[in-house]
Order: sequence, then structure tokens, then C-alpha cells
Amino acid sequence: MSTLHMVNKSPFERGAMQSCLEHALEGDGVLLFEDGVYGAVKGSAVTGLIENKAGSVKVYVLGPDLAARGIAGGRLIEGITVVDYPGFVDLVTAHKGTQSWL
Repeated sequence: MSTLHMVNKSPFERGAMQSCLEHALEGDGVLLFEDGVYGAVKGSAVTGLIENKAGSVKVYVLGPDLAARGIAGGRLIEGITVVDYPGFVDLVTAHKGTQSWL
């Protein structure tokens, strides 16, 4: 089974997202939540980082956190899956372990 990497910091404030993507292995999942959801917006400075990993890791974003920040689903990088709170729980239970990136 794989690891679920969780990023809750903005990629424009800290290097957590970049470090996460550098360490995520094929088959792992990456969940963006809280201010980490800013990394899911297409056309940003980190879009290329996520697109480069898209073939080997699955990227998820927490829908309520997108809504809280006024980010519409149409603004997301293609291939990112929006999940709700029950989906968050499902992701945690579907992976062998979790890794939080601060």
C-alpha cells in the first residue's frame, strides 16, 4: 500500500509542497487542504510541479477548503480530484500511512 502525503501550507509561503512532491513515490496520494489548496490552482508558479508528478501520484484537494477560499473547481489543475470530509477519511484509511508536510 501507499502513503498519503498531506500538505496544508500555501506553496507560496513555504517549501512543504515542493518537498512533498519530491519525496512522493509512485502510487502515493497527495492531499491539499487548508492553505495547501492554493497549489491546486492552474496557471500558478507551482502548476508544473504538480503536473510533473501527475502520472505517478494521485493529487486530491479538499472541496470545503476550496470553497472557503473562493476557488472554483474550474480553476483547478486538470487531473486533481476534489474530495469532501468523508472522502478525506476514505483516503486516510485507503493508504498504509500518512505523512504531514509542515
